[in-house]
Amino acid sequence: MESLRAEYDSGLTFEAMLEAATVSVEMYRNFRERAVVPPEFPARIAATKGRWHLLVISEDWCGDSVNIVPWIDALASASSETEMRIIGRDDNLDLMDRHLTNGRSRSIPIVLLLDERFVERAWWGPRPGALQEWFATAEAQALPKAERFKALRLRYSRDRGRTILEELTAMIEGVAARGAAQEGSAPSAIARAAL
Repeated sequence: MESLRAEYDSGLTFEAMLEAATVSVEMYRNFRERAVVPPEFPARIAATKGRWHLLVISEDWCGDSVNIVPWIDALASASSETEMRIIGRDDNLDLMDRHLTNGRSRSIPIVLLLDERFVERAWWGPRPGALQEWFATAEAQALPKAERFKALRLRYSRDRGRTILEELTAMIEGVAARGAAQEGSAPSAIARAAL
């Protein structure tokens, strides 16, 4: 399996991403200030006995990224076993195109779980499972775009990052549990928790 060390090293920290961002900077900052990770999640990650790197494919203009990336940064900051970097989708289309939503859409954010050697083991995104399922329904698609995204923001707000934290932590636990038995196998999208 190939190492994504170069892509990871070229990525930005959350703060560096904010310094370079041109859109939604205050929303990102506000959401990050409110992103508090319950201690159970770092404890569960520590129990995996691994070192993990989260490589996030995103863009500052993405409404889902505004709601999700602050929680990913909060989780990485709360866990001494986890680090995060952000790379732009539009500057990394080759990598993005290996992680298409439903095999056809360049939806973001996408989180690549890299092991201690920066080899991809799993990926997550572009939204928590239940939100992604709702977004694809005829009911959601029938709403005018502004109303559909207002409904998404409300769902994110009510959940307070809980599902994002649960799904990312479960992804790490699942990869750790598979361990060396999966060495050399292709990464997979994770199973989703309900929102």
